[in-house]
Amino acid sequence: MVLAQAQSSPDLVQSSDGANAVSGVSVVVPIYNELDNIPRLHEELTGAMRALGKPYELILVDDGSNDGSIDALRRLADENPDTRVILFRRNYGQTSAMKAGIDHAKMDVVVTIDGDLQNDPADIAAMIAKLEEGFDLVHGWRIDRHDSLVNRKIPSRVANWLISRVTHFPIHDLGCTLKATRRSILQEIELYGDMHRFIPILLFQRGARCAEIATHHRSRVAGETKYGISRTITVLLDLVTVKYMLDYSAHPMRLFGGIGLICFAISALSLFVAVGMKLVSNADLTGNPLLLMSMVAGLAGLQLLSLGILGEISARIYYSRDRHTHYAVRDYLNFAPEDMLQADGAK
Repeated sequence: MVLAQAQSSPDLVQSSDGANAVSGVSVVVPIYNELDNIPRLHEELTGAMRALGKPYELILVDDGSNDGSIDALRRLADENPDTRVILFRRNYGQTSAMKAGIDHAKMDVVVTIDGDLQNDPADIAAMIAKLEEGFDLVHGWRIDRHDSLVNRKIPSRVANWLISRVTHFPIHDLGCTLKATRRSILQEIELYGDMHRFIPILLFQRGARCAEIATHHRSRVAGETKYGISRTITVLLDLVTVKYMLDYSAHPMRLFGGIGLICFAISALSLFVAVGMKLVSNADLTGNPLLLMSMVAGLAGLQLLSLGILGEISARIYYSRDRHTHYAVRDYLNFAPEDMLQADGAK
């Protein structure tokens, strides 16, 4: 299902040919306390990728697990030299784990998928086929979710509706980790906090052609969910950041300066009325609320203009600085030395 006609109209999407063909797939899997799911996860991913018939690599990123997942991943890497593993020093969060896998991916398409087996690896083939129609990103939509109604489904629907309204980006399921994205455009965005769920919106802002397709969602068979209703608050706070990044990150003065000018206007109007009261009726301005409002609004306008200038300077520094990671790696398994140096040096 295509997200919206405005996002990917037929004249923009080419037919499946050599220009859009996918030459290889990097599968990135963030892992956090999924000991009992790791063997089956690897088996299903391997089966799905072999059936796809394209070169692939599996990159499993452990996000500081403490349930024995690290030892399981070490054994898996020893038994499967083609499976690469990144071990974090501590828990940094799903976004950092995904970012690390993306930074070290070598194929032209990156597929991200949860490590809890609720996403079905068999859906990857349909996503790759959709990419080859000319899209840059294909996002999963868990139509029939097997999650708790109160803790997961309702908060997710509310958050998706709000995000869609605020960002003007029509999408049904931003929380679905299963995505297939062209690596060339995926590496253009900076991921931190919980920004992984906003990848489609951030890429669409950069001109990516996006599509959303229905995917299967399965009940969790082992382990415990790491998400709850409290995560909704984090998502809403990140939404403020995303809205700022979409509309004002390149020109912060348009936001802060605009509000500052409104404050200056309120200050001037209040002062004008207060002076008029003094001239017309010789009113006592001591403690006059309009005079106080004029002073406060004027100071607020000055501070907002100053904040806008600082924001402009920060934006220029951000766009010119060298990239730095938001995570620290303890160990690499089945990585060539040149791959590690290249990945670390690019950040």
